[in-house]
Amino acid sequence: MGEIYELRTSNPICGEEEFAELVADMVRDEAPRLFAVVQEIGEREDGRIAAWGMAFDDHTAVMRDHGSWLSVSSPDRARHILSRAPDVTARLVWVAESS
Repeated sequence: MGEIYELRTSNPICGEEEFAELVADMVRDEAPRLFAVVQEIGEREDGRIAAWGMAFDDHTAVMRDHGSWLSVSSPDRARHILSRAPDVTARLVWVAESS
């Protein structure tokens, strides 16, 4: 399957079941990897989820806990940005992919 504009035809490209399978495969293949940026306060004194992220092939989208979005080059860049406060260490925790 390609770009939506390449698919425009007057006839369906396949039956409904096959199309549903093609779409499901496309979603699985292109799904971003999900992760959280967890901030550790002090030396394991406390911790919190500071942001949730989606890692795509060419960029990373991050939603901070107060609702603002960041667009960064990589998950590690988001971790670095969220590590700037004094006595705070941030780490990436990847959400396990379902099988």
